[in-house]
Amino acid sequence: MALSRIWSFFFFIAITAALYKCWYLGSTDIFSWMVIGKADDPNNPLKVDGVIPTCKVAVDLCINLVGVMALFMGFMSIAEAAGGIRLLSKIIAPFFTKLFPELPKDHPALGYMMMNFSANLLGLDNAATPFGIKSMESLQELNEDKQTASNAQIMFLCLHAAGLTLIPVSIIATRASMKAANPTDIFLPCMIATLVATLSALFLVAYKQKLNLLQPVLLLTIGSLTCFIAGLVFYLTRLSPEAVQTFSKLLSNGLILFIFLIILLGAWYKKINAFEAFVLGAKGGFETAIRIIPYLVGMLVAISLLRSSGTFDLVISLFKYCFGALGLDNRFVDGIPTALIKPLSGGGARGMMVDTMKTYGVDSFAGRLACVLQGSSDTTFYVVAVYFGAVSVKNTRYAIGIMLLADLVGIITSILLSYLFYA
Repeated sequence: MALSRIWSFFFFIAITAALYKCWYLGSTDIFSWMVIGKADDPNNPLKVDGVIPTCKVAVDLCINLVGVMALFMGFMSIAEAAGGIRLLSKIIAPFFTKLFPELPKDHPALGYMMMNFSANLLGLDNAATPFGIKSMESLQELNEDKQTASNAQIMFLCLHAAGLTLIPVSIIATRASMKAANPTDIFLPCMIATLVATLSALFLVAYKQKLNLLQPVLLLTIGSLTCFIAGLVFYLTRLSPEAVQTFSKLLSNGLILFIFLIILLGAWYKKINAFEAFVLGAKGGFETAIRIIPYLVGMLVAISLLRSSGTFDLVISLFKYCFGALGLDNRFVDGIPTALIKPLSGGGARGMMVDTMKTYGVDSFAGRLACVLQGSSDTTFYVVAVYFGAVSVKNTRYAIGIMLLADLVGIITSILLSYLFYA
């Protein structure tokens, strides 16, 4: 119900803004651009895809996802047949069963979630999505009300959407391509911001679900993760920008190949027909990718209307006016568009980040802040549309509210860290 109201509100506010622009500002072409406009059209003043092109973009996204989904879900099928997922579930059960008390200790969902979080940590978006969808499907098997999100599904997605990432490889690469003096100088703020956002999501969901986090296993695990991240930060801050990118590529891509090798060795040891299991799982990946098309089309169209109607421009103007009227430093407002678009569109936020660096300078305060904001969280509404859509959950309960609160914590943390490091 919450998602339905938010989605409808996006349409209402966007069309209302367009009507105002048409009648009072004389923008008679705005309706045409909102419906059929293309972002790459030089005559398009909005520089945003309209409703019709956005539908094609949504379908293209899902089609592009088919191959990746088939690959990873095929290997997960091999791992499941060989007992690897259940083994991983047993290993992490002491920690995860405290956060997901309704799950049996050896349930496969624990293993899938661990693989999803690991992929997120390494910035492997393509791998994280299939693992995440498989996690939701596994959790849905235990969900008594199939149209309403369970506590476990909410906890999982809120942690996933917080987007804890060790190394923001794509952001560093973008800064390097734009000739930044030190492309990796956003690494530490990004990591801290994602850690704070993830912990805030954990605490908010735990409070809502009345979970006790003051348990030895939880405290030890969270403390160990924090110490590990601190150690990694200490090591990477002493490397050159080129060495950081090389290290991250070796770690992330090498881990994928290592996982494939371990799965195949496990299948050989268990005498499993690996290729047959792979094909069976890959079919499920294809079906899942096709199933999320309606959800993704609906969400991306609503986001397109918000952007093309000028609603974001109005919000930015209000931000600048309010902070200027209060006599406060409003330099951070120039980087805020990235934060506002990030929950709605990862690609849009990336484009806004690049635009901010082009406009104000790649090493400017606004440019660096936009990079930190880009790396501080995941794309909330994309996550909601894809993951809940994959299991046909319609009632998301309080999931969206907590995701947006975690996003807000990440935004505030990013702004404070940027003033600390770059002001």
